[in-house]
Amino acid sequence: MAMLLHVSDEKMFFKSGKRIARLADAGKLVTEEKTISFEDPADLLQVLTTARLAIMRVVLERPRSITEVAECLGRDRSAVKRDVALLAEAGLVVVEDKPLPGHGRKKEVRSAAGTLRLEAVLA
Repeated sequence: MAMLLHVSDEKMFFKSGKRIARLADAGKLVTEEKTISFEDPADLLQVLTTARLAIMRVVLERPRSITEVAECLGRDRSAVKRDVALLAEAGLVVVEDKPLPGHGRKKEVRSAAGTLRLEAVLA
């Protein structure tokens, strides 16, 4: 599944919904895509900072623990944990509590979609 992050207003939201409804009514294939819309480009940039985008790239490769993500990026674990929490709240990543072999647990972070597409149109 793909994920689209874009900047659009209410008019564009409903236009997209109508397009999907027309495809479905015509019996045509509707591609599965998760969409997260932001009204203002600044809001998108507040969520997807350079550091958080780096986290997205790492977990798009494969799911990793928060510690592994921090090690890959050379960042402090607690800072990565905060960024992962914000990305999870926005719906961009999924965090699962997984058992470790033997004993203990870890938080595994994975992308909420297989691909991430960013789109911004300023008019």
